[in-house]
Amino acid sequence: MAVDAPRVLSGSEVRADQVFHALADATRRDIVALVLQGEHSVSDLARRYPMSFAAVQKHVTVLERAGLVTKRRHGREQRVSGRVETLRHARGLLDRLEAVWRGRVERIDDLLAEPATHSTDPAARPPAGITRTDTEGAPT
Repeated sequence: MAVDAPRVLSGSEVRADQVFHALADATRRDIVALVLQGEHSVSDLARRYPMSFAAVQKHVTVLERAGLVTKRRHGREQRVSGRVETLRHARGLLDRLEAVWRGRVERIDDLLAEPATHSTDPAARPPAGITRTDTEGAPT
């Protein structure tokens, strides 16, 4: 049996993986929400959480690699800002996935709305006691 080679991810797929990985953590989601409201220093962010400065700095690094935040030096401080463009891109991906799902649901609805075929083949008939219902819930 032949095994297909693993699919190579495109650059945008890798970025999407990084974004959703970064947003999978509650602390990182909170940091994103804060820095989208305004710039914060890493020190300011670290004071908000019950963890070390180094741990918060690592969270910020994950967010930066995913493109969700940017860092800049201001004197001795590292200032962090949110990047709404990356969130918009992630939202676009989720919207496309939802459209695929909705299309499947609509096709199922269309199939259920089709009249049943009247076949003499017992295998083609629904099992005894099973009836289809219309949109108002009355048996058809």
